[in-house]
Amino acid sequence: MSPSEMLRTPESRFERLPDYPFSPNYREIDGLRIHYVDEGPEDARPVLLMHGEPSWSYLYRKMIPPLNEAGFRTVAPDIVGFGRSDKLPRTKDYSYQMHVDMMVEFVKQLKLHEITLFCQDWGGLIGLRVLGEQPDRFARVVASNTGLPAARGLAGRIGSTVFKLRLLREGKVSMRELQEKPSFLRWVAYSRTVPSLPIGDILQFSTVTDLPPEVIQAYEAPFPDEQYKAGARIFPSLVPTQLRENQRVWDDVLSKWEKPFLTAFSDRDPITAGVDRLFQRRIPGAREREHVTIKDAGHFLQEDKGEELVQVIVNLIEEDA
Repeated sequence: MSPSEMLRTPESRFERLPDYPFSPNYREIDGLRIHYVDEGPEDARPVLLMHGEPSWSYLYRKMIPPLNEAGFRTVAPDIVGFGRSDKLPRTKDYSYQMHVDMMVEFVKQLKLHEITLFCQDWGGLIGLRVLGEQPDRFARVVASNTGLPAARGLAGRIGSTVFKLRLLREGKVSMRELQEKPSFLRWVAYSRTVPSLPIGDILQFSTVTDLPPEVIQAYEAPFPDEQYKAGARIFPSLVPTQLRENQRVWDDVLSKWEKPFLTAFSDRDPITAGVDRLFQRRIPGAREREHVTIKDAGHFLQEDKGEELVQVIVNLIEEDA
């Protein structure tokens, strides 16, 4: 792809965002510009904050300052297709593996070590794969409303195809139908077929807090029009495309991971409910640990209970000191 085909959201779209005073930082990886927030002393212990979709690092605006005040360095990248990072114009331009490769290179370029990973939604699907590739860089994990779907054998080979067939049978799904009976399959169908993907409304639907109009607009800021939303549209469909690769991370790394692994799932997220118990059961570092349920919070619990999540992260680091 030539540079002229890439999309870069105008900087004017990010002016005067509420409660987001952070200076932009950029790295170029494979010809694409990746934006990230990097606050706190460079030599402090890093907390890597990985967002999902269709959000961006704005989601962490409530968590970054108190983590810095607690003495940590906070690094919050925007994955390609989101936030201030470059966008690709076609859904076929995006792949799960591309994002893993990008974030592996990102943590290498920043020379991050002793990382505390906080990951939510796609932040876990990507972040846990980065951990799988670079386990020695990571010290501990807090996983929140996320997962790492995996399969071996025949299920691993045909899982993505089976999912596509189920998606065809699901057909078109409206926002009203999604709200009435939320499920991951319905979310994928909705994201692929809705004529105009309402980013801000999706964030509102996925939180308990009533978001002010200016906050909803901040989530819309990276996407001036529909051509910028190819990543947001295709990401849900990418979830089952790396089942065998994810299984290798489970087999080679996570099933042997004895460093601290804490789950902090919310109580009002129908999409990931129960996945926390899988982490707790299968990861050695998660066993016999007091896991956390964040009360009165939706899928994007950083919006609903960001300050509470900060305390969860700080407590884990201090317990492990």
